[in-house]
Amino acid sequence: MPSVPLHYVDLRAFCFVTEDDKRVEDALRTFLPEDVPVDRATSEGHHGDRILVLSARVENADEVRTVLEQVGELPGKQLGRVRDELDERVDENCSLFLTFEKQDAFDGEVRLGDGITFRAKVEAYPANKDAAVENARDIFERL
Repeated sequence: MPSVPLHYVDLRAFCFVTEDDKRVEDALRTFLPEDVPVDRATSEGHHGDRILVLSARVENADEVRTVLEQVGELPGKQLGRVRDELDERVDENCSLFLTFEKQDAFDGEVRLGDGITFRAKVEAYPANKDAAVENARDIFERL
């Protein structure tokens, strides 16, 4: 993929008190280049339970390509589903949203589901949803 029409990609996962934070970080790292740091922030749930928020941002083109290569590992049917749903997955701020299954990511597999949130800022000129959807479509046609 020669050019990447994304400004950045944010990945985030919540680690609940019943989960092993190392395993959740490993799941998140399924999508990341080796040298990208994972930030940790502690929050509190509704009932006072600890929630650890793990997040990472990639901004340079090579790092973004690495993340997209992992997204490209989605099974064909799910990749087709994302292509079909791009109009719903891109918002008015030109952000593209996907969610991935946390347990599958820990096992090294990429599947749509819940647990890991992917948000990418799509380059669009003019900066509007229609232009962002078209650029996102180009990305997913090349995966």
